[in-house]
Amino acid sequence: MSSNGTAHQHRPTALIVGASRGLGHAMAVEFLDRGWRVVGTVRDVTARTPLHELADRADGRVTVERLDLNEPGHLPLLHERLAHRRLDVLFVNAGTTNNERTPVGAVPTADFVDVMVTNALGPMRAIEALEDLVRPAGLIGAMSSGQGSITNNTAGGREVYRGSKAALNMFLRSFAARQSGTRRAFVLLAPGWIRTALGGPGAPFTIEETVPLLVDVLLSRRGTPGLAYLDRFGRTVPW
Repeated sequence: MSSNGTAHQHRPTALIVGASRGLGHAMAVEFLDRGWRVVGTVRDVTARTPLHELADRADGRVTVERLDLNEPGHLPLLHERLAHRRLDVLFVNAGTTNNERTPVGAVPTADFVDVMVTNALGPMRAIEALEDLVRPAGLIGAMSSGQGSITNNTAGGREVYRGSKAALNMFLRSFAARQSGTRRAFVLLAPGWIRTALGGPGAPFTIEETVPLLVDVLLSRRGTPGLAYLDRFGRTVPW
């Protein structure tokens, strides 16, 4: 085999759950630019997304898969399609919110359930279902938020969103504790207030300046067992 073929064969692989747009798509681009293979998920494979366009020009290094985190039946099917793959990174990017000015006691039950399932339960279902595809010394992570920090919540507001990210933090901490005897790294990322569909146009940071930092943080944690809750500069966020 040629040296080029050997390099091609040993490219590391990242699975980015929620890569159709925004931060997830930008992370897929960043991993691709760094020489990785990328598997990215979208909720509807029949609708064109920026991820499909990335796959078209990626020379076979980007695979688009279907996964709706709010549909548990999708996970066994995705696992079956990826059963032959071994992942170096599994990262779940998911986020939604409700009316951020509504205090939690006034939030309609359906809105509460939607935010909690999308932001906390769905990501953990994906991690639980797909973790056996991750190499023994691989990395498993999820997109959290600085607003998931109980310690730093001195202003209130966005109460259901904050609660969902705090729940995600707790759930991944429990998951990591169950794997405390492994060599795996676990990361909760708090990217900051970013100009995305969720963050809005008034956010101070762009995707372009933020995502390379986020990927740097993830890659810096590879080979370091245990869970870390980190901002985009790799600084620890208080629980």
